[in-house]
Amino acid sequence: MEIGITTFVENTPNPETGKLLSPYERMSNLMEEIELADQLGLDVFSIGEHHRPDFIVSSPAVVLAAAAVKTRNIKLSSAVTVLSSDDPVRVFQDFAHVDLLSGGRAEIMAGRGSFIESFPLFGQDLKDYNTLFSEKLELLMLLNKTEKVTWKGKHRPAIDNLGVYPRPHQKELPIWVAVGGTPESVVRAASNGLPMALAIIGGSPERFVPFTNLYKEVYRKAGHDQAKFQLGINSHGYIADDSQKAADEFYGPYAYLMSQIGRERGWSAMNREQFEMMRAPEGSLLVGSPQQVIDKILWEYELFGNTRFLFHISVGTLPHEKVLRAIELLGTVVAPAVKKAVAK
Repeated sequence: MEIGITTFVENTPNPETGKLLSPYERMSNLMEEIELADQLGLDVFSIGEHHRPDFIVSSPAVVLAAAAVKTRNIKLSSAVTVLSSDDPVRVFQDFAHVDLLSGGRAEIMAGRGSFIESFPLFGQDLKDYNTLFSEKLELLMLLNKTEKVTWKGKHRPAIDNLGVYPRPHQKELPIWVAVGGTPESVVRAASNGLPMALAIIGGSPERFVPFTNLYKEVYRKAGHDQAKFQLGINSHGYIADDSQKAADEFYGPYAYLMSQIGRERGWSAMNREQFEMMRAPEGSLLVGSPQQVIDKILWEYELFGNTRFLFHISVGTLPHEKVLRAIELLGTVVAPAVKKAVAK
């Protein structure tokens, strides 16, 4: 199993001081987090795209290009690229650059976007939410396989036998499809033979088993190479030296941001009782001691048979030194134990 980290590079008030970091400080901290993850041998570091003040990265490829020259082995991915509101040609070119700078470590995690700020910003109509993604994913896959492209669709000007450059260092860029739990998205990923990343950020992980089973069934029936099968699980989490410390440190930033998003979407505010239920052994949060996190990752592996697990450590802004400690525990304690258990 590959084990790594996702982040949206949030920038919310520090729970200890109430102050915001400058965007420069937050970005500098991010670079240190990526470098540490690489040094510890974690497999993947992925960065999300947003267009709002509480997340500072709107162009993951730019940040990943900076990380490419600071790292040696870790895979560098978006999480996600909001493909529906972007131009697939430009997305492919941007990640080809990351791939060249990193020596073949770039990946694209494409999604429809659970946040919709980018749609009006780039002139896309939310009425086309579904068709935008399916059409642009089709074009991105074609660009990945073919140097010169002829293509025509509804949402982008046609391309008539034009080359798209540069080409990546890898023969093809790995393209993952990020899914939040809709059957149509699951079927799309499986039918195209693309790896699927399933985000589990609420409720019981067990309720997502039908989605992963559907993915496996459609993937197999479509005749895709089972040796290339990949399934990722992305979850919110945090690790500290003991369980209570992890819960106390993570709750404030997590509740702040989740309550803010909840107000925007009509959810109730996060409270400590909900939080404790979510971090219980069968809840969606992986917050606790290293052994608690190991146990939950392995429990989810029994449920899903996933080949990758990505740990979303910062939901609201945590003090930088605590994030680094969580990454250290993930790399030195959790990941080795999980990999050893899965390899048996």
